[in-house]
Amino acid sequence: MSARPESERWLTQSRRDLEAAEHASDGGFHALACFLSQQAGEKAVAGYLFARGADHVWGHALADLCEDAMQLDKSFDVIKSVAMLLDKYYHPTRYPTGLPGGIPHDAYDQTDSSRAIEIARDVLQFVDTRLSSLDQ
Repeated sequence: MSARPESERWLTQSRRDLEAAEHASDGGFHALACFLSQQAGEKAVAGYLFARGADHVWGHALADLCEDAMQLDKSFDVIKSVAMLLDKYYHPTRYPTGLPGGIPHDAYDQTDSSRAIEIARDVLQFVDTRLSSLDQ
């Protein structure tokens, strides 16, 4: 499989995760929306790395994935500081043990999910712009 079709698979799933995050948020499932936003951002950057020829993309942390992308395109330092904010939604949004008390469903609200969705949208748009510049 060439790099571009693999990249498109990841980018398509990123878009679907972002859409699912929006639906989850609208339904009051804010912890899930935050997690899906993290997944959308992670898959967007992974899609970029695959488009640039990566054989494997390791890890889930956007901070690390953006560092990998910076080796190929220094402009990823612009999005890294924002994208890595999604990393805090990877674990505690899913497991009660990730929180000091209570459950994830009760710990996240509309403000959290709206901000996470906004960041994920920014990450995906940034990746799309960087990939478009490669095609020119």
